[in-house]
Amino acid sequence: MKPLPHLVFVVPPAVQLLDLTGPVQVFYEAATYGQSYRLTFCSYQPLVNSAAGLGLGPLVPFAGVPLDPGDRVFLPGLAMDYLRSDAFRQEGAAFFAWLREQHARGVHLCSVCTGAFILAHAGLLDGKKCTTHWRRLAELQARYPRVRAQPDTLFVRDGGIDTSAGLTAGIDLALYLLEERHGPLFATKVARELVVYARRGAQHGQRSVYLAYRNHLHSGVHRVQDWLADNLAAGATLAALADVAHMSPRTLTRAFRQATGLSIHAYTTALRRELAATLRHNPALTQESIAAQCGFRNVRQLRRLELTRTGESTI
Repeated sequence: MKPLPHLVFVVPPAVQLLDLTGPVQVFYEAATYGQSYRLTFCSYQPLVNSAAGLGLGPLVPFAGVPLDPGDRVFLPGLAMDYLRSDAFRQEGAAFFAWLREQHARGVHLCSVCTGAFILAHAGLLDGKKCTTHWRRLAELQARYPRVRAQPDTLFVRDGGIDTSAGLTAGIDLALYLLEERHGPLFATKVARELVVYARRGAQHGQRSVYLAYRNHLHSGVHRVQDWLADNLAAGATLAALADVAHMSPRTLTRAFRQATGLSIHAYTTALRRELAATLRHNPALTQESIAAQCGFRNVRQLRRLELTRTGESTI
């Protein structure tokens, strides 16, 4: 039986709770959709107090955690007072060496917010592009001049290390990792469960259409968006979609545009374009198969899709 992917969450003293619990919840919810992960929580102290004063423990000693190449270690943010203290440098000395050893073995390292300071202090960000909370970028660069701190980005990937910006960017990074492993449709299901609809990209402005246009509270429109994402191959009439939304066709047409800024037709076209782009990465699929899965009757319609822009057509 294939072992579950192993994710290790380090819980250091003065940890920022959302930096820890945000990514944890993403992977916890993934299990409810059939993709389980093995989660381990470790530290270099058996009991720690979070930055907010909440005690956490007992925690597994980091040195006893078995890791294989490809596993991931998450480093959440810490309070700056602790990061600037002698205690941080002294208490974490053996832990920093362990991180260097794991990275050399092919374990992937991921930091959230000021967790980048841990990686930098361990020397793992020397010469690498990285990011952290926007308020701490200048300090990170000043304390560790060999890092290449990147402003105005949510997360950065460089040499087997992912660093993300403040707080909720850790959720964005976790969703991105889910999308990498299981595809964009799976990532959007988890995001919908968390009521997170505006997942953003790494060093660029790309967004997945599965998660875009979801920053609204109209339950009927959400139901239609869910149905369309899950049933592109089937196709649907406006009347059928109105039944899904429990609305009249005219009301749905108006509500959909008000909630998303797109017509139903334009949104469906965007879904088909993204699905087609994903399926093209599979060399085993023919153009006919891709067209069918996208809800087209023939390859000619699929090719025409490449020549159109989302939003050109209205319903």
